[in-house]
Amino acid sequence: MGAHGALLLALLLARAGLGKPGELGALLAGRGAAGRTGGGGCGEACGRREIHSLVAGGVESARGRWPWQVSLRLRRRHRCGGSLLSRRWVLTAAHCFRKHYYPSEWTVQLGELTSRPAPWNLRAYSNRYKVQDIIVNPDTLGVLHNDIALLRLASSVAYNVYIQPICVESSTFTFVHRPDCWVTGWGLISPSGRPLPPPYNLREVQVTILNNTRCNYLFEQPSSRRMIQDSMFCAGAEDGSVDTCKGDSGGPLVCDKDGLWYQVGIVSWGIDCGQPNRPGVYTNISVYFHWIRRVMSHSAPRPNPSQLLLLLALLWAP
Repeated sequence: MGAHGALLLALLLARAGLGKPGELGALLAGRGAAGRTGGGGCGEACGRREIHSLVAGGVESARGRWPWQVSLRLRRRHRCGGSLLSRRWVLTAAHCFRKHYYPSEWTVQLGELTSRPAPWNLRAYSNRYKVQDIIVNPDTLGVLHNDIALLRLASSVAYNVYIQPICVESSTFTFVHRPDCWVTGWGLISPSGRPLPPPYNLREVQVTILNNTRCNYLFEQPSSRRMIQDSMFCAGAEDGSVDTCKGDSGGPLVCDKDGLWYQVGIVSWGIDCGQPNRPGVYTNISVYFHWIRRVMSHSAPRPNPSQLLLLLALLWAP
């Protein structure tokens, strides 16, 4: 083929949407017995951050501290949180789309600390992506059950220090009761419904994951009989001092493990916000690990036949 042919091949594959041949392999590769997915391409890592500097009871974060954080925007206004899994995929909660399920209504904002970037902010504009497909888990039932969805973006995300993918692992057992788990979001910041004040910056809070036996005990108390199933888990503080709230839905609960960050939960539902003995409830991502991999693998981009014909003609031209 020669150097010239190889260059043409690379250019045309990129145009055809196949310019990252290692991406799908990296997304589907299991790591050890547990398995892991996330990251955008051959040799690209997930769960890394280079900046270390409702969430009801939380504190204001810093730009780039949670580089996988996504703002899902419905008609240009923040509606839900989400997390970046790869250059084309975002993970979030299914209930965000109960009334608004057309992809054209939604955009994804990456790389910004505020949920309301100024209209003249060209940096924010360049990191805003259209949604091509909304894929809700087929077993989603109401608001509470199987509350998980994947968004396929219309174009590939450009990574930088402020935009990186998160890892997802097939088991969350090792994260129960660990102190190094965090939730982030732009939701309400008090049980009374107080919204984020200007400049509407992302907030973060450290939470503890409770085992489901304890969580079910708390939710079986009088006035609130809800079953916390294996597809869910609780996190927060039993005294209600830290919690998520309206506007945080779909956002990530992440934990540090050996220097890498893994998303183990999706903000799903709760009874009010910041109430004693009513911790927030999260979708347990490990239950859906194989569904996530299957959707992402079956939805890989297909080459345009006309582009491949042009490729062959160029490669064999004298």
